[in-house]
Amino acid sequence: MAPKDKDEPAQNVPEVHDPDAPGPPISVPDNGDSGEGGKLKMIVQLVKKCLGVKDIAAMRLSLPASLLEPIPNLEFSQYLDRPDVFASVNDYDDPFDRMLAVIRFAMTKDLKYIRGKVCKPYNSVLGEHFRAHWDVPPLVQPNDRDEAPIPQTHLTHPGNLSSEQSPNLPNSDGASVKSTRSSKSFASGVGSFMSKGGKSPSTTATSVLEADMSQLNLQQDSNGEKLRVVYLTEQISHHPPISAYYASCPERHVELLGVDQISAKVSGTALRVSPGGFNKGMFVRLTSGHGEGEMYQLTHPMAWVNGILRGSFYVTVSDSMIVTCEGGRHGTKFRAIIEYKEESWLGKPHFLIEGVIHTVPEGDTQHEEWTKVKHVPPSRVVAVLDGTWRGLVRWKRVGTGSYMYSPTSPHKGSHTAASSPNPSQTHIALPSASTHANAASSKADLVMSTGSSKEDWNTLIDLSALWVVPKQVRPIERQVPFESRKLWENVTSRLLKKEYNEATKEKVAIEQRQRDEAAERKKKGVEFIPKYFEKDISTGIPTLTEEGRKAVEEEVKEIDWEVSGDNDKLAP
Repeated sequence: MAPKDKDEPAQNVPEVHDPDAPGPPISVPDNGDSGEGGKLKMIVQLVKKCLGVKDIAAMRLSLPASLLEPIPNLEFSQYLDRPDVFASVNDYDDPFDRMLAVIRFAMTKDLKYIRGKVCKPYNSVLGEHFRAHWDVPPLVQPNDRDEAPIPQTHLTHPGNLSSEQSPNLPNSDGASVKSTRSSKSFASGVGSFMSKGGKSPSTTATSVLEADMSQLNLQQDSNGEKLRVVYLTEQISHHPPISAYYASCPERHVELLGVDQISAKVSGTALRVSPGGFNKGMFVRLTSGHGEGEMYQLTHPMAWVNGILRGSFYVTVSDSMIVTCEGGRHGTKFRAIIEYKEESWLGKPHFLIEGVIHTVPEGDTQHEEWTKVKHVPPSRVVAVLDGTWRGLVRWKRVGTGSYMYSPTSPHKGSHTAASSPNPSQTHIALPSASTHANAASSKADLVMSTGSSKEDWNTLIDLSALWVVPKQVRPIERQVPFESRKLWENVTSRLLKKEYNEATKEKVAIEQRQRDEAAERKKKGVEFIPKYFEKDISTGIPTLTEEGRKAVEEEVKEIDWEVSGDNDKLAP
């Protein structure tokens, strides 16, 4: 019998019922057409089957390999697209500056969706894990504390950004609000570095999914200093799908922890993605240094995958992200509300955000019910933010409360409205208000109420100048069987060769093995125990096991690997 052609559609594989799944499997047959038209037909079929399903993420979803990107979910779904920005969170001695730094990091966590494309990675299997690290130069801190820090790697001067460089960037992004303080502009800071006689920027493609990303590496005056950021994640549950993750920059005493679980549902012609029950958000923990003892909780807003029926996917975000600080020194803390503005169903999306930073007196609980900008009494607000989460985000002080320390404070670098390096005459006390009835209806009302001028805006971050920083991963021959790239090696190699039929067979074999192992554990009455994280995730803050701590320590000491070599032909 002649062998099957590699482009022949995969034969229907008999569905094996998964007794732990909340319902029947959802799947579509491979129609053998690997072109965009064929993929679109399969996507439309899938959407029809998902209509009315309460939570697609909890179902057993089986897709042809031709609809998948060659990357494991644990590698793709991480929040360290800019590890240098993450590592800078604890660089500041003032708690207000640290809150700004945390928000700045939060704005970078989904950079892959701005610079890359929305894609479907492999479904994670129980016990699968992934680890990696980055070596990045630290951000350059300007003399003026209100200026944005300057990244030194994987950036492009905004003036050089063209639509061809980022084909998935909607035209409306180019109309994002611009900072009126050129001296405090992220872009001007980058430009000044480029004019200091440094090496010419070079463009490097680091992976399959980065092929259309022009990445400029600037070699700057950092004295060669590099910060190592390490990352470890593990799939700890299959029904529902849950993973735990841990990242840290030991030199800067900053950690990132959390539990990933999503709930997904088809709503109209879009896919709505929201946090699952165990997903309490991201947690940034400062273990020493300026913010020792502080823990920041960053909740996840709701996201929408649009353009499904056109086959041109893009992400919009709604709801709010709340950033709360607890722990550390006694006294007043800061809290932020970043509100993603609802998109109109007519016209192009604008991806706009607005937000406030407000004070939380020690022992206060009233703020817990504030989830929108309009809920916050003006007397509590110390800064406002606006912009687009796909481009420029800026901020402005609107009250004296953002200056926490008196001139006599022993705290290093302390400053008040009077002693600030660049105090503004508009940093006046806000009108007194203690009830929601007196709350401002929007961020614009807060600015108007203080008489602030447009010249007082500062750049928080300009995402249009940033690119995803590629990770460094150990070669596959040094990985253990359940490590993501090792586990999915055969599927990935088949996909890269466009051998979709064989890739589907490899994928089905992995999924079937997972079901067989689950059935064997159930037969023996044995419970699955994660290797790198403790089983209890009820708080949303995972705890590393001894094996987990060992893996992290090994990654901290790991030698460098070429990020653009054969071992990193996946997404960043």
